[in-house]
Amino acid sequence: MELAKSFDPKDIEARWYPTWENAGYFKAGLDTAKQENFCILLPPPNVTGTLHMGHGFNQTLMDALTRYHRMKGDNTLWQPGTDHAGIATQIVVERQLDAQKISRHDLGREKFIEKVWEWKEYSGNTITKQMRRLGTSPDWSRERFTMDPALNKTVTETFVRLFNEGLIYRGKRLVNWDPKLHTAVSDLEVVQEEEDGFMYHIQYPLTDGSGHLVVATTRPETMLGDVAVMVHPEDERYKHLIGKQVTLPLCDRTIPVIADEYVDKEFGTGVVKVTPAHDFNDYAVGQRHALPMISILTLDAKINEHAPKQYQGMDRFAARKQICADLEVAGLFIKADKHKLKVPRGDRTGVVIEPMLTDQWFVAMSKAGPEGRSITEQALECVASGEIKFHPENWVNTYNQWLNNIQDWCISRQLWWGHQIPAWYGVNGEVFVAHDEAEARTLADKAGYAGQLDRDNDVLDTWFSSALWPFSTLDWEEGKSFEQQNQFVKQYLPSSVLVTGFDIIFFWVARMVMMTKHITGKIPFKDVYVHGLIRDAEGQKMSKSKGNVLDPIDLIDGIGIEDLVMKRTMGLMNPKDAEKIEKRTRKEFPEGIPAFGTDALRFTFASLASPGRDIKFDMQRCEGYRNFCNKLWNATRFVLMNCEGKDVGQDESLPLEFSDVDRWVIEKLQQTTSEMALHFADYRFDMAARAVYELVWNTYCDWYVELAKVQMANGNEAQQRATRRTLVRVLETILRLAHPIIPFITEELWHSVAPLANQHGNTIMLASYPEPRERRGGARSHDEMPSWLNDIRSQQESDESMRKVDLLRDIITSCRSLRSSMNISPAQKVPLLVNSNDEGVYEKYTPYLLALAKLSEVKILDSLPQSTSPVSAVGNSMLMLKVEIDVAAERERLDKEIARLSNEITKANAKLGNESFVARAPAAVVDQEKKRLEEFGATLVQLQAQRKKLG
Repeated sequence: MELAKSFDPKDIEARWYPTWENAGYFKAGLDTAKQENFCILLPPPNVTGTLHMGHGFNQTLMDALTRYHRMKGDNTLWQPGTDHAGIATQIVVERQLDAQKISRHDLGREKFIEKVWEWKEYSGNTITKQMRRLGTSPDWSRERFTMDPALNKTVTETFVRLFNEGLIYRGKRLVNWDPKLHTAVSDLEVVQEEEDGFMYHIQYPLTDGSGHLVVATTRPETMLGDVAVMVHPEDERYKHLIGKQVTLPLCDRTIPVIADEYVDKEFGTGVVKVTPAHDFNDYAVGQRHALPMISILTLDAKINEHAPKQYQGMDRFAARKQICADLEVAGLFIKADKHKLKVPRGDRTGVVIEPMLTDQWFVAMSKAGPEGRSITEQALECVASGEIKFHPENWVNTYNQWLNNIQDWCISRQLWWGHQIPAWYGVNGEVFVAHDEAEARTLADKAGYAGQLDRDNDVLDTWFSSALWPFSTLDWEEGKSFEQQNQFVKQYLPSSVLVTGFDIIFFWVARMVMMTKHITGKIPFKDVYVHGLIRDAEGQKMSKSKGNVLDPIDLIDGIGIEDLVMKRTMGLMNPKDAEKIEKRTRKEFPEGIPAFGTDALRFTFASLASPGRDIKFDMQRCEGYRNFCNKLWNATRFVLMNCEGKDVGQDESLPLEFSDVDRWVIEKLQQTTSEMALHFADYRFDMAARAVYELVWNTYCDWYVELAKVQMANGNEAQQRATRRTLVRVLETILRLAHPIIPFITEELWHSVAPLANQHGNTIMLASYPEPRERRGGARSHDEMPSWLNDIRSQQESDESMRKVDLLRDIITSCRSLRSSMNISPAQKVPLLVNSNDEGVYEKYTPYLLALAKLSEVKILDSLPQSTSPVSAVGNSMLMLKVEIDVAAERERLDKEIARLSNEITKANAKLGNESFVARAPAAVVDQEKKRLEEFGATLVQLQAQRKKLG
């Protein structure tokens, strides 16, 4: 395969991905003879979704692990699939119907569900198509959808089993309620953001006429459902009032004054109203004190019949205004202070979420099951025993904290799209939970009920079906033992590792552990690798409203500024927001976003995967890793031009004379191979990316290739043959090492390099991953490492070569530094004067020094002459470049540069000394200024030393 002159990622990506997929390279292994099985589950993205930076980051890490284990020869399965996303999908389809002036109620449930399936088939696979652009390699032939018939069956079987075990029940409890969607929603679907509001102070008169209590509240409309006022039991101001009654303003009711330690004596007035039907904390208080629960809102957040007649039918916020006005008239309204408060809003609708008392289905989290332990206890034991390990380990605390303070899980949603709850009701409220209507009828007959049965209209929370993902996707069959299950279950349950963000440890990770352990008896996965969340370069959360969202596909393909502005402002209702976002976008990307290609983006993601909660995405890294890909491409072209059609040492009978430089690069390669094994085992993708970068850019391209040029120009036939052999075989191994992170460019280059390195195959992704050799002294056995390394006979030999070549590099670097400090033109070759006890090193390495340090000669002297030229110390040697200097001109040049640097240092100190700058500037800008100051100072010291020598 002829290699193009320049690296074009778009062409390579378009060609290789369909080749991989069509050839079936991604398919799971089922070879029972293999000892190792590796499985990873794709966190199922919403079927409505499109690829965002979080997906791109998460999936890059999963794909790197999958490709690594596939190349290691393990049976490998990356199990893909999508989530039906109940709320999100129903909203999308309802909006389409709204455009046609049709509601879902006009169609009826059955016809509406048909419309949803039509939409899913038409445009529901957008995100999986985008995943392919990212180079991901899951087994697409096993793609699952949470509403697939087989998965639906597993959901039903699980629900019925848990109900029969007493672990699922129906009851009236407080839940997050979206008044626009008319459904309960999970905490994850509620956005808590700080907003401007008011703290309203209201008088509650004591019924005996002895005074009043002042209550402070942010939601005065809920006072219509108050059942008590509450004080701290040790608050001296109110102790004497505990047990008395107050008259509830605007209502014809009296309510008690109770004591509870929940009250914060220091906040507000120290008196709290209690509304159990409309506040989660009050609900807990109500249960502790056996208080009644009065709901005063309808499901669309209007005042209902349990409130005074004058407010009935009013919207909650209109009622708030009217109640405040009426309190003022009654002389009971004291004041309304401005107050910052957290307002819960539905992430899909933007409306304020209302705690609402409704009939819902729940999973009992703390009730003992048939094994005598609750599902929560089982989940805690899985981690405590070490069966499941968290990486980093500190996330165990988050997992344990949530499970130890867990509440029963509301699993019902008032939607049409989703897994319909398998419960049927009789006319008097009888409940029959069954796999289907026929079984429900049988249960009803046994119970002596012969009337009509109506199925529950609600569906299950999408987190319920996704909690079964580890075994439902493997086609688990209820009622069969583990040994009777299919081969995929036996090989890939538990899976090897779950890669996920810390934000869903509660919602998904813990629930998968609970459900999988309880239903199958197996843990769902052995390791949980928890990564941070991608934020912008300033550390801010990426959001449409801020206009800082980046699309991974735009980074891969590039996008012009006009299209980027249109994309970011599309759909914004407020023109001022659109104007602000456009201004920000044009400032950050005046020429749009260039095309970086998939490999550069993946390398960036991998390099950012450091332990921590937040990951700042810096686009300059994409640019740097695009340059890295170019570097690798050009180095490969150099190797091919110098090795194709020539003897590259494949004939083992011909002599090979390896140099210290050859041994050095081979040892560096082996060190990196060992590091990569360690980094993948520890899920340190950032360290793996750094190791590959250092090996390719610094070791191979910047040093070995340049040193190899000298060897090929000056060496004998055996030396040149050994150099070419080392060039191609080290490069081929590098490509395999880097493939899991940058799959496209390594595949393209490997097909040109592999034949020269005596490697053969249809794809690099099925080639063996380089294995680290054992480090030991003396001779090495031939079965201990690849045959092409057998020429390096002992570790002692390699260590000595490493020492010598590291010294050579230090000498060259020192010469370059001297040239730079003396402002010597790159075209000018100058003599090197050396005072050293190790003359042999300089004599042996003179050809390298002449070429890489641009020297005319190397002279070994007993002592260096007195000169104004700077001197550099390297090991036991003193180095000086013999250059005739115009002392006056050099003084003038140094004085100007010292003055410039001093001025820069003064400006940098002024910035960093400005408290306003340090407080307001992004952290990255402040850090950059500190770095500049440090660099200026170090350079200034050097120049001042040189200037002192000149007198």
